[in-house]
Amino acid sequence: MSDQDTDLNNLFKLLFQVHPWHGVAAGGEAPQIVNAYIEIVPTDVVKYELDKNSGHLHIDRPQRFSSMCPTLYGFIPQTFCGPEVAELCASRACQTGIKGDGDPMDVCVLTEKAAAHGSFFVRARPIGGLRMIDGEQADDKIIAVLDKDVAYGYIKDIGDCPVGLIDRLKHYFLSYKQFPGEAPRRVEIVDVYDREEAVEVIARSMRDYQEQFGDPGTRMEQLRKLILPASPAD
Repeated sequence: MSDQDTDLNNLFKLLFQVHPWHGVAAGGEAPQIVNAYIEIVPTDVVKYELDKNSGHLHIDRPQRFSSMCPTLYGFIPQTFCGPEVAELCASRACQTGIKGDGDPMDVCVLTEKAAAHGSFFVRARPIGGLRMIDGEQADDKIIAVLDKDVAYGYIKDIGDCPVGLIDRLKHYFLSYKQFPGEAPRRVEIVDVYDREEAVEVIARSMRDYQEQFGDPGTRMEQLRKLILPASPAD
């Protein structure tokens, strides 16, 4: 980044709040350790979701029934469930016609600490994931632990995680969109995978993001060319 681009970047940081999806990196150590933006905490009785246009949380829908997410839940910034994620899902599930769901990569973060509300970032270490297919869309749920968490920080891989907690997560994601009286939705969890696979899924989602939205590292240069006059050297 040139000195001019750095100055412009620093000015924008002072003036504006960055978009949680597009303006924050997945992390300098991603995909091994990632930033995670938390939308929902376990006590929420409504489903909050990031409004992709504004970058603010909005109420997607009330939780009409008693099922609530048992962990912190959100997404990894600058990721996208696109063709590479879908290809891996289809290959592992031995299915065809699978597409990415077009959203950032979902993540569940295990921690002993309570949080009053969402809309914050944490540093999390992936330990595995749920390979979920919603209709014909890949909808993976990465499972991670809060970095240095006292109760869960020792967990290195999904096999070290309490089975009951994984069962709760599976039940939540298989049921939270299914309402009594409505036609059954085709939602299935075809696999519970380990840390190595989770890292691969995240890496693919990071590449899908760059393919869809471009390299975030070049955005200040693009912005400068739009708003500042070109110098003779340009």
